[in-house]
Amino acid sequence: MLSLERNSQVVFGQSLSFVAVKLIMDTLNRLTEKFRQAYHADPAFIARAPGRVNLLGEHVDYNDGWVLPTAIDRAAYVAVGECASSLVSLSALDLDEGAVFRLTELDEKHDVTGKPLSAWARYPASVAWALKAQGLAVTGLDAVLTSDVPRGSGLSSSAAVEVAFAMAWQKLGGWSLTPMELALTCQRAENRYVGVNCGIMDQFASACGQAGRLLLLDCRSLEWETVPLPEGVVIVVADTTVRRTLGDSEYNARRAQCEEAVRILKEVFPAITALRDVAVEDFNRYAHLLLPLTQKRARHVVEECARTRRAADVLRAGQVAEFGVLMNEGHLSLRDLYEVSIPELNLMVEAAQKIDGCYGARLTGAGFGGCTVNLVAASAAEDFQRELAQKYEKATRKTPEIYVCHASNGAGVI
Repeated sequence: MLSLERNSQVVFGQSLSFVAVKLIMDTLNRLTEKFRQAYHADPAFIARAPGRVNLLGEHVDYNDGWVLPTAIDRAAYVAVGECASSLVSLSALDLDEGAVFRLTELDEKHDVTGKPLSAWARYPASVAWALKAQGLAVTGLDAVLTSDVPRGSGLSSSAAVEVAFAMAWQKLGGWSLTPMELALTCQRAENRYVGVNCGIMDQFASACGQAGRLLLLDCRSLEWETVPLPEGVVIVVADTTVRRTLGDSEYNARRAQCEEAVRILKEVFPAITALRDVAVEDFNRYAHLLLPLTQKRARHVVEECARTRRAADVLRAGQVAEFGVLMNEGHLSLRDLYEVSIPELNLMVEAAQKIDGCYGARLTGAGFGGCTVNLVAASAAEDFQRELAQKYEKATRKTPEIYVCHASNGAGVI
C-alpha cells in the first residue's frame, strides 16, 4: 500500500495532505485485513469510486437539464477477489453484514438462502444484473466494501457503490466501457432493479470526475465539459447529520409532477419533451395552466436550468461572488418551490451565508436531510468551519460534520 502515498497525484488527481493520505491508508489497510479474515487470501485489487457534491442544477437531471457537480475525495472502496463459481460473496465492513447471491438468480433479488437481498446488497446485485443485460461477462467474486461517503447525506453514496462494483467487474471481465457508459449502466441498474428513478448526474460524476474541475453536464445529450473552480476558493460540505426519511417516495412524486407539467405545457409548446425545453419567459406566460403545486415544482426546474447555464459562464469569468448569489437563489427555490428542504438544512444555510468569507450556500442532493454545500474563500475556510459548527450545534443540539472537499478524479482501480 505504500505506492498509494507515493502516487496520490495519480490515483486521486492531486497531492493529498499527510493527514488525508493516512486516513485513506488506514481505510485500505482495514479493508485488506477484513478481506484476508473473510476469504483467507489477499485481494486481487481494490476498486474505488468517489461520491459527488452538486453545486448547482438540483432535481433537473431527470428533466433533461444541466447540472454542475464534482467528484469528491470521499469514496467507496471494494476489495475484490475472483470466484470461480457464479457466487457473489459480499461483506459490508461499515455495517458488519454479509450477503451471498448467485449471478444465475439475479431476477429473484434474493440471497442463496432464499431471503430477500438487504437494501445495501441490492446495489451491487443491480450492477451485475445491468451488466449481464448488456451481454458483458460478469464473474463470481469475493468482495469487502467500505465507504467514507456518508449514507443518506446527499453525496451519492449509492452511486459510488454502484460505480465501484462496475469497475470491479470490468477489471475481472476484461471488457472495457467508457466512463459515461459505465455511468449509464449504473443508472439503469438503480432505475430498473433498485427502483429509484434517479437521473444520470450521480453516476456520471463518480465515473467521470476530474481533479480540480467542476463538470457541466447536459443530461439530454450527455455532452459535458469541465469548468474551473476559481483560485482562492474551496468547497466546504456541512453535514446536518439528519438522514432522509421521505427520500424515495417524495423523489418519485416530484418526478411525476414534472412529467405532468410537461404534458400540459405541450398543448402550447408541442415540441417540448422535458421542462428543460421551456424558457423562463415562456413559462411565466403559461404557468397559469398548471395546478398550483405542479406550477411550483415546474418553476423550480425551469429557473434552475437557467441558473446552472448562467453559473458556468460566471465561473469561466472568475466571478465568484455572482456564482455565490446563484447558489443562494438555488437554495431558496429548493426550499420554497420544490419543497425538499428541512429546518436543519435551512438553518445551516442561513448561518453559513452570514459568516465572513462565504460566497454562497445551499442544500445539495435530493434533500429531506443530508448536507449543504458552501463556496468559501480559502483563507477563511478554517474559521468558517469552526463558526458554522458552533452556530448549528447551539441551535439544534446536533454535532455536525463539516469539512473541505477537493474536486477529485473519477473511479479507478488501485
